[in-house]
Amino acid sequence: MAVNRLIKRLGGDDRVDLLRAVRESDVSPYFRVMESATAPVVQVEGADRIMLGSNNYLGLADHPAIRRGAQDALDTFGGAITGSRLLNGTMDLHLDLESEIAEWHGTEDAMVFTTGYQTNLGTISAVVGKGDVVAVDAAAHASIRDGCALSGATIRKFRHNDVAHLEAILGETADDDGAVLVIVDGLYSMEGDLAPLGAVSELCDRYGAALMVDEAHSLGIFGEQRTGAAELLGIDGHTDIRMASLSKSPSSTGGFIAGSRDLLDSLRVNARAFLFTTSGVPAAVGASLAAVRLIRSEEGEQRARRALDNAAVLRSGLADNGLDVGALSPLPGGGETVTPIVSVHIGDDLEAMGLWRTLFDRGVFTSAALYPAVPRSGAMLRLCVMATHTDAQLRRAVDVISETVTEAAA
Repeated sequence: MAVNRLIKRLGGDDRVDLLRAVRESDVSPYFRVMESATAPVVQVEGADRIMLGSNNYLGLADHPAIRRGAQDALDTFGGAITGSRLLNGTMDLHLDLESEIAEWHGTEDAMVFTTGYQTNLGTISAVVGKGDVVAVDAAAHASIRDGCALSGATIRKFRHNDVAHLEAILGETADDDGAVLVIVDGLYSMEGDLAPLGAVSELCDRYGAALMVDEAHSLGIFGEQRTGAAELLGIDGHTDIRMASLSKSPSSTGGFIAGSRDLLDSLRVNARAFLFTTSGVPAAVGASLAAVRLIRSEEGEQRARRALDNAAVLRSGLADNGLDVGALSPLPGGGETVTPIVSVHIGDDLEAMGLWRTLFDRGVFTSAALYPAVPRSGAMLRLCVMATHTDAQLRRAVDVISETVTEAAA
């Protein structure tokens, strides 16, 4: 059949065969069915499990204010706007949300996309093109890599958080005529480590490169105003393009860019992933607006602090039991910080899947990060805390994970 030729081009039969094998043996960590709201304990396929596989860092997914924001938008606008932002898809909620985000980040303007993936895809492909260079961290999110590929610019990957390698690339492009854009995540979603943003920003200044920081996983957690890693590390005023997702800490759906008015107006007429997709459903926009306002409040500050306290409990408990949880992220003034993402390094993909299944059966839901999401032999269990996890839940998770990994290694 002609379609088989297309299927082979999607990535080959090996990955399809692996998917079918792990699905048939019921050890696949993917496409599991959630049956209750995202919370510290979630019903998954008929049983309650401690949820350590969600990006709901602040525990807002089921917060009454977020529910109310979504419901109010649903009551006013119905289930969908059914049009692009360009035509009939812009609501007053969008304008309120964009104004709130710009004020929060101290920028001239902000712009909301339907999804976080589209935010990176549309922005990167609009701001650089043929003849330009994009220097991107090797561990950058898939949406960043896809945006780079779509742009037509020359892509130069540098080793993860390797500032010397980035400088070598920027030095090679110093005499080029095109623009140079450096893209990093503020907080990397697999390892849970912060980018060395101070050093990266200095290199961008020295070599005349623009800097884009993806704060998808750090928004709501870091910085006095909780705008992310750039604020925490003191370079928020030196970041040309600030991106974040509305589907992690804000617990809704969407993404945004904050920056200059010239940048945002240019994106509004050039970012195809913005222009040619249907506007986000009203409930998601209403929930996002309520979440941003809550994150900026005293309650948001308390929840951010609690999320990091919970991460410290989980991380130190696992480390004390001999598990490899990687290094803490250094801070510019000295000292180190945890992040809401704690990664347990395993190595082998099949071993990681087996551990995931055992933990699932023992009542702990984790995420298994396997190749190609991580390098070969870099499989890990990715654990995410919520501000709303209790000490008892985290201690139970530490005991179960430590026992399970130790048994497997014996």
